[in-house]
Amino acid sequence: MLAEVRQQIIKSNARYKAAADVHRRERLFKEGDLVMVRLRRERFPPGAYSKLAKRKIGPVPILAKINDNAYRIELPADCNTSSTFNVADISPYKPADDAIVLISSSESSSSEAGED
Repeated sequence: MLAEVRQQIIKSNARYKAAADVHRRERLFKEGDLVMVRLRRERFPPGAYSKLAKRKIGPVPILAKINDNAYRIELPADCNTSSTFNVADISPYKPADDAIVLISSSESSSSEAGED
């Protein structure tokens, strides 16, 4: 009887997995790919997160692939959080047009240029 119950549980779990995999997309990135990174509230210490802060940063390059589910990202210096992200928080960067993409921190240079 226990063997039958165990087989029934295995079949049931396989059906649940097949139903969940229908909606799942596999996202794989390579080192050097430009991506957008979602910053969740949980990544910051208490009091450091503002609801008016940017939700995504990027484009930023991928430094290293830890496994298919985790990547190390090159974050700007002012971002005080871990550089390791889950694939759920990473989306591929698609430029709006065929313009050249600069990876440098354009926000700091534009704010310095406006102060003159």
